[in-house]
Amino acid sequence: QVQVVESGGGLVQAGGSLRLSCAASGRGFITYAMGWFRQAPGKEREFVASINWSGSSIYYADSVKGRFTISRGNAKNTVNLQMTSLEPEDTAVYYCSADEKLPVVTAGKGSWGQGTRVTVSS
Repeated sequence: QVQVVESGGGLVQAGGSLRLSCAASGRGFITYAMGWFRQAPGKEREFVASINWSGSSIYYADSVKGRFTISRGNAKNTVNLQMTSLEPEDTAVYYCSADEKLPVVTAGKGSWGQGTRVTVSS
């Protein structure tokens, strides 16, 4: 069982920046691939970004390329999502996901956190 915990959401004005963090824990010897998804009101959950355990493989949704940066944290099994040039359309609950395999995370089949809300005001 993998436990996933997000932090860092909040309210920001359009054009501003926000940083989300996530930590995954489970069996101590495993290093997890991790990723971010988001779900806006009335919409389905959608992929945002994912990264493998070493940081050598990274994927982004087209809608966030050039604005969001995913990176591994200093601690094992942590990941950050730096969001810049935020738009009202980025308003959503952001969920972190973790799994041993990057394709599982990117496909939305990993373990989930409880989500953190991001609100971008115009």
